[in-house]
Amino acid sequence: MFITKMSLPRRTFLRGMGATVALPLLDAMVPSMTVAAKTGPPRLGFVYVPHGADMASWTPQTAGENFTLSPTLQPLAPFKESLVVVSNLKRAGTVVEMHAAAASGWLSGAIPKRTEGEDYRVGTTIDQVIAKQIGQDSPFPSLEFATEDFTGYVGGCTPGFSCAYMNTISWATPTTPLPMEINPRSAFERLFGDGGSNDQRRRQLKEDKSILDAILGEAQALQRRLGANDRVKVINYLDNVREIERRIQQAETQHSTELTLTDKPLGIPESFEVHTNLMFELLAMALQSDLSRVFTFMMSRESSQRTFPEIGVSDPWHVVSHHGEQPERIARNAKINVLCLQMFAKFLEKLKTTSDGDGSLLEHTAVFYGSGMANSNVHATDPLPMLIAGEGLGRGDRHVVLPGKTEIGNLWLTVAQRFGNALTTFGESTGTLDVL
Repeated sequence: MFITKMSLPRRTFLRGMGATVALPLLDAMVPSMTVAAKTGPPRLGFVYVPHGADMASWTPQTAGENFTLSPTLQPLAPFKESLVVVSNLKRAGTVVEMHAAAASGWLSGAIPKRTEGEDYRVGTTIDQVIAKQIGQDSPFPSLEFATEDFTGYVGGCTPGFSCAYMNTISWATPTTPLPMEINPRSAFERLFGDGGSNDQRRRQLKEDKSILDAILGEAQALQRRLGANDRVKVINYLDNVREIERRIQQAETQHSTELTLTDKPLGIPESFEVHTNLMFELLAMALQSDLSRVFTFMMSRESSQRTFPEIGVSDPWHVVSHHGEQPERIARNAKINVLCLQMFAKFLEKLKTTSDGDGSLLEHTAVFYGSGMANSNVHATDPLPMLIAGEGLGRGDRHVVLPGKTEIGNLWLTVAQRFGNALTTFGESTGTLDVL
């Protein structure tokens, strides 16, 4: 890398052997009076949780502006000014499609074709529509992350429907499901460097080496040419990259003594919280460095067998979700809802404290959080839990109560048009919404 002027291109990378690290937005990258420099690019994210929610404790009791947060939404209190809760959305289809339609229909607004073969079909999802609008100038037009892989799991798919409908929430076309990355190490290397064999990674663990060692010289040369404010930004950014890498390495030490390993990255954390927080951290770094402007993240998969001993829930999530309207079991389901929102809140805090142009990442990002199922006990299609965090699509501190059974496709059509898309329908949409 040769820098001859104080002005840097937005796409500035530090490169070394096996490492390519994109830099965040710096003052030196754009003229100080440029509007784009002050606002930053728009970003859009979609975070999915399975098995709906306990809607009684999720839904705020007051509507409109300055609403009162419900018990389940309390973890998001610090971000209430940037929060819009949307009530009375409905997923397309019926309870017959169960979990298959919950996942595949959430971002598509469509009903999945009934098939257990390879002729599956549902609909292009809104994340991919928006990625074509705002993601094409980024190294990764979109990122698809998750925490569970049910490949080969017996009984993990809705009878009569392909497992493809539940293994992802992102579809590039109605017949092209996109794979979800679940491995933090694999995601880290995709964003910041090159992969290697398991033997190489074992050596790195023993020697405590960092991917940043490869770009140290370039980083030092760059620092000498930057202003004081930019130097602090770069130092903090690289420290964050290193901290995420350290936490991934920590997870890998749990598996480093295994005798037989497949030829894939190590490091799937055993802890749900550790795993989820790592994936959120990686997404925040990708947004900060403009590696991607659109992402989807499945915090867990439909029909999840995950347990939560850390909050006293020892039964699998799917079992807990079929609570039989028993108060004690409903309360356990609500505890899981709160745990997920606590982790989501950490992600929002990261966005809020990360500078981006003249504001923060949270100010320039909109993240949709919700599920394709309402009352999971009966696989209900409405009213779905849905909220929008961030200010990338408008003002917050609102609880928008829509007419009953409003198609979720109406929301996605509104989002598509907001980004300049000429679509007139989306999935089973019946119109647009005055929400954003």
